[in-house]
Amino acid sequence: MEFKHTSVLLHQTIDNLKLKNGGLYVDATFGGGGHAKYLLSKLTSGTLIGFDQDEYAINSAKLNFADLLTQNADPKLKLVHDNFSHLKENQVELGYQNGIDGIYYDLGVSSPQFDQAQRGFSYRFDARLDMRMDQEQSLDAYQLVNNSSQKELANILYKFGGEKYSRQIAHKIVIKRQKKPIETTFELVDIIKEAIPAFARRTGGHPAKKTFQALRVAVNHELDVLNESLEEAVHLLKPGGRISVITFQSDEDKIVKNIFKKYSEVDVPRGMPVIPDNLKPMLRLVNRKPIVASPEELKNNNRSHSAKLRVAEKL
Repeated sequence: MEFKHTSVLLHQTIDNLKLKNGGLYVDATFGGGGHAKYLLSKLTSGTLIGFDQDEYAINSAKLNFADLLTQNADPKLKLVHDNFSHLKENQVELGYQNGIDGIYYDLGVSSPQFDQAQRGFSYRFDARLDMRMDQEQSLDAYQLVNNSSQKELANILYKFGGEKYSRQIAHKIVIKRQKKPIETTFELVDIIKEAIPAFARRTGGHPAKKTFQALRVAVNHELDVLNESLEEAVHLLKPGGRISVITFQSDEDKIVKNIFKKYSEVDVPRGMPVIPDNLKPMLRLVNRKPIVASPEELKNNNRSHSAKLRVAEKL
């Protein structure tokens, strides 16, 4: 099973964690394991817990990292087939209850997921509407498209995809599904093209891009679980521990920025001589502005164009 994926902002993400031997680290979005491989190469001892809700990614990792999963010597790797919103319960279950030294996220969908036609993530391949990262969950894109009300669909497309023609697309979907269910990606693409005016389809990339992004985000509750996981991660970090997050869309970056701001800024009454412990900030921003890809990486990895990396340290 192949799960090849070029990691974005590889060195910046891991090096900013300030790794230390013997530490406990978490890869919240293991994927192809590019970031994990680099992290483990920098340690002579320590443990990395790799999370991924995608069974394809976990099975591939079991093959590609077999030596680190079976050896007794450090560094070692432990894989968890679960969503990263369940950090704490899995950490406790694995026997690590004293906090973590670092955690990183590489958000969005990986290249292999897009390239597996049967997953239904891409408008480039004809497949059943699916888009589930966790194949065990019941909700999929087929259900959203065929069961949501027109208003619900329009809200999803606008909120999670920024689709200008969300109302027109939602209206067209409802009309089409009255005759028969909308079953495949190509059926949905044709409906989107019908709904968007011809002049608008000539610019801005593929006309289905924003709709497919919105449905994927909604199916997987991506923004909700990101918010939950970041809140949990901040509290799980040991003092001096760091968190690195790579985002690829504005809504993701806004969540990360707001969480970091929430825990790095304090509202202290003027004139207070000593700041009480309960009012002191929990985080320090390592970078005020997000780190972006270098010109060389932009040239060699198309996925890096929209990537933003934010890093914070637990105080």
